[in-house]
Amino acid sequence: MAETSTPDRIADPWGERTPYGPGDEWPERQDTFLDGLDDGDVDRWVQTASLLHSSGDAMDIAVKSGRIAGVRGRASDRVNKGRLGPKDLYGWQANSSPDRLTRPLIRQDDGRFEEASWDTAMSLVTEKAREQLEKHGPSGIGFYTTGQLFLEEYYTLGVIARAGIGTSHLDGNTRLCTATAAAALKESFACDGQPGSYTDVDHADVIALFGHNMAETQSVLWMRVLDRLHGPNPPRLVCVDPRLTPVAKEATVHLAPLPGTNVALLNVLLHEIIEHGWYDDEYVSAHTVAFDELRTTVKQYPPERAAEICDVPAERIREAARIIGNAERLLSTVLQGIYQSNQATAAAVQVNNINIIRGMLGKPGAGILQMNGQPTAQNTREAGADGDLAGFRNWANDSHVAELAEVWNVETRQIPHYAPPTHVMQMMRYAEEGSIQFLWITGTNPAVSLPELARIREILRQRRLFVVVQDLFLTETAQLADVVLPAATWGEKTGTFTNADRTVHLSEKAVDPPGEARADLDIFLDFARRMDFRDKDGMPLVSWSNPESAFEAWKRCSAGRPCDYTGLTYQKLRGGSGIQWPCNEEHPEGTERLYENGEFFATPDYCESFGKDLLTGASVEKVEYQAQNPKGRALIRAAHYQPPHEQTSREFPFILTTGRTIYHFHTRTKTARAPQLQNAAPEVWVEMSAGDAQACGFTEGDMLEIGTPRMSVFARLRISGIRDGVVFLPFHYGYWDTESGSGPDGHGRAANELTSTDWDPVSKQPLFKMAAARIRRVEAAVVDGRTREEEAVS
Repeated sequence: MAETSTPDRIADPWGERTPYGPGDEWPERQDTFLDGLDDGDVDRWVQTASLLHSSGDAMDIAVKSGRIAGVRGRASDRVNKGRLGPKDLYGWQANSSPDRLTRPLIRQDDGRFEEASWDTAMSLVTEKAREQLEKHGPSGIGFYTTGQLFLEEYYTLGVIARAGIGTSHLDGNTRLCTATAAAALKESFACDGQPGSYTDVDHADVIALFGHNMAETQSVLWMRVLDRLHGPNPPRLVCVDPRLTPVAKEATVHLAPLPGTNVALLNVLLHEIIEHGWYDDEYVSAHTVAFDELRTTVKQYPPERAAEICDVPAERIREAARIIGNAERLLSTVLQGIYQSNQATAAAVQVNNINIIRGMLGKPGAGILQMNGQPTAQNTREAGADGDLAGFRNWANDSHVAELAEVWNVETRQIPHYAPPTHVMQMMRYAEEGSIQFLWITGTNPAVSLPELARIREILRQRRLFVVVQDLFLTETAQLADVVLPAATWGEKTGTFTNADRTVHLSEKAVDPPGEARADLDIFLDFARRMDFRDKDGMPLVSWSNPESAFEAWKRCSAGRPCDYTGLTYQKLRGGSGIQWPCNEEHPEGTERLYENGEFFATPDYCESFGKDLLTGASVEKVEYQAQNPKGRALIRAAHYQPPHEQTSREFPFILTTGRTIYHFHTRTKTARAPQLQNAAPEVWVEMSAGDAQACGFTEGDMLEIGTPRMSVFARLRISGIRDGVVFLPFHYGYWDTESGSGPDGHGRAANELTSTDWDPVSKQPLFKMAAARIRRVEAAVVDGRTREEEAVS
């Protein structure tokens, strides 16, 4: 393939620098990749944004002769100013992969799949759904969706599940990547919604990244940080990560704690900030509650105690605290190193506490980015396609449920709100036990992405469980389904999606999907029509028929809520830049930052959540919340450190942590089909420190067996700057043989074979970041044709 305008972005993922100083506007730099074409050969350009991470990089799709031929960054957009990351530039090639699903598949009695018409497939799906409703009621049906659909599709699915079926079993795979972001924001501000903005990078003098390898997970946002670092008066960086990531290499201070000790580390940072008077007493007094509880708690965490727990030098912790405590404009970012670890929500809340007590909210350069992992994770939360109620309404507030019932024109009792919504790990338990017997999985691959995969495979292959999978390819999960529905994807359908800093983009249809593949919205609309869901006046419950009318329906649902879209239209989103919600009559051009002047969405009658106990996850009652926070201030929630459930031992002496690489997304369903991305990272590997490798007698390239109390996988060794005692596996790599769970070489390679069925008590996010592990070599590396043992003998 010929590339235009952009150098090799595999070798140099972040491209050339365009330095700028504090308060300046980030310069434009347009990145382009075309398949053997020049710009002048393109028939037309169609607007969209990235579908392979949460940054929302705006781009245009090049169309030539009815097919996608490349992409270019949208220079006018507020998010990326024309820049694109490796997955943006190359990932679109998966759309035209020859193994796309093009017709529905139905599993036959002998286990084989047979192609079927849409009418036959959807008739079977409808028949099985009705059968479950008759036999077991709504609780017999579950939906598990993705973080990659459009807002209009999530909203439609939410209406179907909540008001049509009446089930509380609806969750997204955003449970794996962003549930803690939402939970932490609800705990601190009583409502979801990102306080900060990407433009805070332009103003901050300190950027603190907590468990956030931004260089690989949000590569374009990292370009923005790099350009600040290369400009005048650069910000200082504090990085908390057990690995020597690209972020850590640029950091002023790098703290590498043992996985699972984040709360202890954050408590000592708060201890130092409070002890030295580096907090804003006036802001705390005027705009917060429960500061004294935090002061009392963190007093028990002097640097020496955290140093012992986290195995980080006390003086280095003090240095990080001095930088954070004396920042004039502090931007804090958080991602999976916090979210997928022990005490996930408690740790993320402590990051919020740092910014809250320093008064670093609602002004340029002073903010929090509780980041998302997927492109439309924010939309699952807004539209209620996970464990949330549409429009950031409060499940525990009867008036909010009644308000939503009025929007949908159904009886209040039709919307299940008798208990918290079911998270995916609990749904799997219900399916395992037989109370859920119909499971519809959309655009996600739990047979690779959920923990303890041997268990997940056994659940999904049960004969009593009817599994519908809606996807682009015959994934590891689709191979276990009873019905497979071929879906259209990004570039083949129209809809909106919202990134991690609340920027809404419109993605237009550029080309037709292959074969008979259909847009997810059309599939949901077909199901709603066949099920004949009705409102209380006997009219169709789902009254819209296309993306734009679905968007207008969503706007009515969002009106008056924190995520208010009423000022947006498709026309307003065409051309130019994305727009941040809330966008309404009061904020017609959107809202760059939330919580300016200490104004929160936290009053008892308006807030999305009354909160939960950070240790147990037990819900706070409305009367308790009203007593604590009658004026709707920011909530300071303290937490003591608790050790992880799974500890290392003589048999399992290492801590295994899992994560991502810049070249792949989720389970590689798309990125493995983009040649540049697949060639850059074709196989799983395991990282270990030089000291640990030497102590074990391992060398670079050795094939190692990594085992936990659950199972073992095999991977080649990379010696890296990871801290001693910790090993790292990327989680993207699935298996090919569904029965054995092994890869093409006969070896297991999916990191989640090893992870445990354990989750944070508040957010219910699985704890992928730590498992006790043992390592042994099964094959030596080959150097110049000789194994290490042969070299030693010679």
